[in-house]
Amino acid sequence: MDGLTEIYEKHAEQVFKYIITLCRNADVAEELTQETFYEAIRSIDNYNGQCKMSVWLCQIGKHTYYKYVDKQVKQADQIQSTEYVNSIEDDIIASENKIAIFRMVHLLDEPYKEIVLLRLLGGLSFKEIGEVHQRNENWARVSFYRAKLKLREGVTSVEK
Repeated sequence: MDGLTEIYEKHAEQVFKYIITLCRNADVAEELTQETFYEAIRSIDNYNGQCKMSVWLCQIGKHTYYKYVDKQVKQADQIQSTEYVNSIEDDIIASENKIAIFRMVHLLDEPYKEIVLLRLLGGLSFKEIGEVHQRNENWARVSFYRAKLKLREGVTSVEK
């Protein structure tokens, strides 16, 4: 049991930070962090040591978050309308603050959204982002660059 406690104490903060970059809600991130470690304990025999423990835990965290989102979507009766998306884009143009920028990032398709959040909020290196996605560092760099282009295109298309 000491080994599991040690793993939790060593990696819980990093997993929490990673999950909060995905959901941007501290309460949800805390709950999903606990769920991540529960799932990790259940599947600890599957950890083969080919990647860092923190990367493995973040992968579990990502899948835990995706399950959470799927559950939320199934419970929701309505889907965001294009009118709502357009109003968010208009707000981004009108105000140049952090919240507006993160709203714009939120509209990005995966994996671009996650890569931007991991880089900017999570402070992960391109190498670490590549490891989380089971890709290489160069893939992470190129994807981050493409995400920035998409953000610029979004601003340009709204301004016209």
